[in-house]
Amino acid sequence: MTPPTSFRAPRPVSALIDVAVAAVVVGMLGLMIALPGHEAAPFHLMFLAVAIAYAYRIWPVVPTLVATAVITVLSGWLMASHADEGRLASAELAEIPLMPLVLLVMIWHVRRRAAAVAEVAGMADRQLRAVEREREFFRDASHAIRTPVTIARGHLELAAAADLDDDVRADLSVAMLQLDRMSALSNRLLAVARLDAGDGLSTQPVDLCHLVHELAANWSARPDRNWQLDCAPTGTITADPEWIEMALDAVVENAVNFTPDGGVISLRCVREGPWCVVEVADSGPGIDPEDLPHVFDRFWHRVPPNGRMGTGLGLAMARSTAIAHGGTLTARNGPAGGAVFELRLPVRSLSTR
Repeated sequence: MTPPTSFRAPRPVSALIDVAVAAVVVGMLGLMIALPGHEAAPFHLMFLAVAIAYAYRIWPVVPTLVATAVITVLSGWLMASHADEGRLASAELAEIPLMPLVLLVMIWHVRRRAAAVAEVAGMADRQLRAVEREREFFRDASHAIRTPVTIARGHLELAAAADLDDDVRADLSVAMLQLDRMSALSNRLLAVARLDAGDGLSTQPVDLCHLVHELAANWSARPDRNWQLDCAPTGTITADPEWIEMALDAVVENAVNFTPDGGVISLRCVREGPWCVVEVADSGPGIDPEDLPHVFDRFWHRVPPNGRMGTGLGLAMARSTAIAHGGTLTARNGPAGGAVFELRLPVRSLSTR
């Protein structure tokens, strides 16, 4: 087993460790010869030096075993000879097999840890490559979708300008609606890829309360929902207003899709300590408990009551936006039913209005 990079000392350091260990071993053997009857201390120090060095310099298995055997034989022969001469207590000979065993157990443990680290590093590398491939797919798919969608939209708009009967015009409307969905999918694919890559944020001072007011004004133009707004002054935070608006827009769109005509959608923003919080709540059917862990998964869908399926990327993009800003986006069921999505953004460079 080859030790992972994190366990390999640089080549000059490795050579220095090898020389130092050899010097210590030779020196301790010399002391055992020069100090008969006091072999225990240099004997222990010799194996301790090898153990310490092995924590920084993992030698191959065979040379390690050979070196351990040579050291054990030489030091054991010295201790046994001195014991026969009566210079060393026989009880000290018990240390001869004990210290090599302790060293070998330590070596086994270090090599197991090195193998585990190598396996984790390999898994992390494979995961990183998978993420990179996913980002490339998102970027390529987004660009590949845009061109045919633009061309198809142009032809449909030309056809819509002609004198058509109602059935054909209805079919054109359906086709345009599907093209709108494909355009949204393309835009969100690109947005997710940019966020995953850590690109795309252009932060500036943002009045979050004002941004939520504008968002509510845009969506409340739809008369088929009952819109409620409760937005306390939050001050100015440092964020990218375009991305925050896109994230909140995706959350509100989700609420619209799951709220029946005449239902209530409420937007609330407030300052809570070091956080600015935006809540989007609806009076829809809520989220099944088994679905809650998956609502932010990419391409995961719930079937909305009105039958219109989204792209499966809106909420994923919204959560990525929150994370890119150092915040969070969570989902839960409200006490009176319906879903509640909560966006939390950290307050930076706050200036109270």
